[in-house]
Amino acid sequence: MKRSADNKKVVAARVDPQIEQRLRLLAETTGRKQSFFLQQIIERGIDAMEETWLPPATLAKIRTGDFPGLQEPGLTPDLFEE
Repeated sequence: MKRSADNKKVVAARVDPQIEQRLRLLAETTGRKQSFFLQQIIERGIDAMEETWLPPATLAKIRTGDFPGLQEPGLTPDLFEE
């Protein structure tokens, strides 16, 4: 199924210059966009991140397709914030 940009959200992330350079090289070498590879990385890695960081009850809901409501922004600390 082809995805359209209409049903996607934009997410911004800061990455180290070395990671950005590797991503850019991957995109340029393959003729694909950086966003394609970022989407692949997220889709292939989110399960492991959920299993590591989410409480079992929340994870169980997600696995059954019952997504819990999101919290207000700022209530959950950003683990990667400096």
